[in-house]
Amino acid sequence: MTTNPDDAPARFAIVGGGFRAEAFLRVATALPERFRVTAVVARRPEIREALRERWSVHTVESVDDLRRDRPEFVVAAVSAAASTEIVQALAGEGHAVLTETPVAPDIPSCLALLDAVRRGARIQVAEQYHLEPLISAVLELVRRGTIGEVSEASVSIAHDYHGMSVLRRLLGVGFQNARITARRFTERLQDGPSRQGDPVEDRVVDGIRTSAWLEFEKGVHGTYEFHDQQYRSWIRTPSVLVRGSRGELRDETVRHLLDAFTPVRSRIERVEAGGAGNHEGDFLRSYSFEGDILYENPFRPARLADDELSIAALLERMSAYTRGGPDVYSVAEACQDQYLQLEMRRAIETASTVTTATQPWVRP
Repeated sequence: MTTNPDDAPARFAIVGGGFRAEAFLRVATALPERFRVTAVVARRPEIREALRERWSVHTVESVDDLRRDRPEFVVAAVSAAASTEIVQALAGEGHAVLTETPVAPDIPSCLALLDAVRRGARIQVAEQYHLEPLISAVLELVRRGTIGEVSEASVSIAHDYHGMSVLRRLLGVGFQNARITARRFTERLQDGPSRQGDPVEDRVVDGIRTSAWLEFEKGVHGTYEFHDQQYRSWIRTPSVLVRGSRGELRDETVRHLLDAFTPVRSRIERVEAGGAGNHEGDFLRSYSFEGDILYENPFRPARLADDELSIAALLERMSAYTRGGPDVYSVAEACQDQYLQLEMRRAIETASTVTTATQPWVRP
């Protein structure tokens, strides 16, 4: 496939016309100097028409039609059930592919993609949560050793493989095996916003909360928690806890030691433009801690939500990957996330503690 000069917009196509595909379109529309969508593949004519009207984008019926557009890479934003076949077909045509999560619905499908990669397919995974601004800032603070050697982390920010991805990074466990205990609970709570907008009636709904405890091989442990109403709920909030030998991070609050006798309590501060009296525009500028920048928004002054900033980071890194840069998020990493969440489900279904085993994607 063709590549672009470093100063030209990254040219990519999208397969799929659903919610996640539109997230990539929003980012490309907000950053035309960085990204250009060459075509969107959608089978249903009414979806193609809707995409053309809303986004003024070229649409096609089949992945075969992408040969004319010669994008740098293709984003596969389709269902988990359909993704493995589509990703392999795209890779077989020579396309570099950024596939949406989960990387595959089950372990055999994971192994099929792994085999394709080992035979030369250029496949990366659109795992974005660790790239969100606040999580990026938290990971950077942990990396700098501000709270010492990490022994414990708890995440309640994203579901399934997304949560496992962030948990593994906070703990630095890589592909270590774990003992997993997990439970699932039904809770009643007030209905909140959905993808369609704010609630239109006053009602209480059943929600599902999942809790899991993971004991990794080298003496560190993590807690996963997520409520299926949490992403947009006004009354179920995200949370991160990381404990280290010299401090603790709880959401944006950090308690740590300057020395053995001097405790300090500080905050990770969000710096935004566009508040009262500010005429810069409405965008995130950075996250800082005690005067040091932990995360600086490389896409300012585009008006993008934090999730969209992480998608922009994926696209930029994928463009660099196609020109010989490092992995964006490898199939092996994404398979490990999916494996852990599948084992978490098995622990729930069997009401027992399960122990993971080293998988074929883990190289010795």
